[in-house]
Amino acid sequence: MPNAFASLMLVLWPVISVWLFVRLSPGRALIASLVAAYLILPPPPAGFDFPLMPPLTKETIPSLVALLACLVLHRGRIRFLPDHPVAKALVVIFIASPLATVLTNMDPVYFDRNALPALRFREAIALMVNQALLITPLLLARNFLRSDGDLKDLLWAVFLGAMIYSLPMLLEVRLSPQLNIWVYGYFQHSFEQMIRDGGFRPIVFLYHGLWAAFLAMSGLLAAVTIARSEPTRRAVAWWVCAIYLMGVLVLCKSMASILYGFAFAPAIAFLTTRMQMHLALALVLLVLAYPVLKAGDAVPEDRILELAEGVDAERANSLRFRLDNENVLMDRAMERPFFGWGSWGRNHIYDASGTILTTTDGRWIITMGVYGWVGFLAEFGLLTLPILLLWRRTTGVVSGAIPPWLGGLALIHVINVIDLLPNATITPMTWLIAGALLGYGEEVQLARKPGPAPLRTILGGR
Repeated sequence: MPNAFASLMLVLWPVISVWLFVRLSPGRALIASLVAAYLILPPPPAGFDFPLMPPLTKETIPSLVALLACLVLHRGRIRFLPDHPVAKALVVIFIASPLATVLTNMDPVYFDRNALPALRFREAIALMVNQALLITPLLLARNFLRSDGDLKDLLWAVFLGAMIYSLPMLLEVRLSPQLNIWVYGYFQHSFEQMIRDGGFRPIVFLYHGLWAAFLAMSGLLAAVTIARSEPTRRAVAWWVCAIYLMGVLVLCKSMASILYGFAFAPAIAFLTTRMQMHLALALVLLVLAYPVLKAGDAVPEDRILELAEGVDAERANSLRFRLDNENVLMDRAMERPFFGWGSWGRNHIYDASGTILTTTDGRWIITMGVYGWVGFLAEFGLLTLPILLLWRRTTGVVSGAIPPWLGGLALIHVINVIDLLPNATITPMTWLIAGALLGYGEEVQLARKPGPAPLRTILGGR
């Protein structure tokens, strides 16, 4: 169980967050408050659970406090709905669709002698509040992170967060994951899953070792992006940081993040920003197509497993387990395809004793099972639309007019979206980057309209 210090940190965070908003510009305060909270606050199950409210945890408390701080200090600058009509519709659907989910699930679900309760209207209120808090970082970032300089600040935050976090990560590689136990009094996941290849995977204060590895990978790509944009002499230091983070990434022993890092670091280092945006677009289309292909049994699973076995038999077995569970859960989701099964684990399969027989790993299948196709399209639409808009709105622009930060940050975000297929690595940082890219895309659109501000004002940065 979490100790008193864990609760104290959650209680004190609003004070720290408000102080940041008073001292810093709204964009930098938003970045600092959300990124720092994600890295240092105690992970679930630490939190507070009140009636008709989603659990107040390290994920929801910082977003709620940031929203209140912006409403008080920068109220005149906040527009809650995006300018783009598709983005506007997706926000409304994302927040409101749980109401339809509850209304279509007001019946118990029976498994032999066991039953899961029917959803009630008050669950709709809690689910809609939770959805609103989840995308609060996107909505705030869209308002306050809209320029080239803001993208640069966000990229720096990713880099610095990974560099600072690498020290406790290396400590846990050496001593085993103990920091959350020492500081907050509990271990947040299964310790056995942190043992890999005769050593340990770090987790620190995050949800799982996969999240820690993904942070190291993101920091690596951020360092490569910064190194490429700096003058030759100054770039050497950044390349050294990139090599260091690559070593940390390897020590995290997460195959997916290692592959992401080794595949995309050269893409950021050698491709033009426009080519990077083309690559980001192709990957976004792949992510959106995956559930459709999965529903139509068009994913070449046997071939994928053959390739995985050629790399590592143990990892191939893990992948087979995930794919098998996806197939079962997809069949379950298609029983209520439009709005899903809702909460209380109704999207799972149970045996006669009430034991859950299925495992949900990927965020996409979780969203599909809980909120159906409508919920999936709303969530993944909000995550991918910024890439689609930026690709379209930077097409035909002189390559030198596109800031170097854009391609690197877009690829970091797209990799996170790709990772939502096998894993559930969606965090406030995911929504923060998505919101910054969306806000930047809106500024690009404004700059391309007839008016006094030339496009290079937005795209050229300095």
